[in-house]
Amino acid sequence: MTDQAPDVQELSFEQARDELVRVVSELEQGAPTLEQSLALWERGEALAARCEEWLLGAKRRLDEARAASDAAAGSADED
Repeated sequence: MTDQAPDVQELSFEQARDELVRVVSELEQGAPTLEQSLALWERGEALAARCEEWLLGAKRRLDEARAASDAAAGSADED
């Protein structure tokens, strides 16, 4: 892991997911020092939270689209 890692909040879902996979792989292989392991763990936690934000946002958008579609269908049925 580098000190130049991009800010987690700026990553797309795909970027965060791919980096999370890399971080998990590095953790599984074992970092040379405890400090590096902790830094990887913290980065992984932040990446996982970012992925969850993206997924929850996508779910919310789908729910809103379904509700709008259902409302439109209900209005059409009343005509």
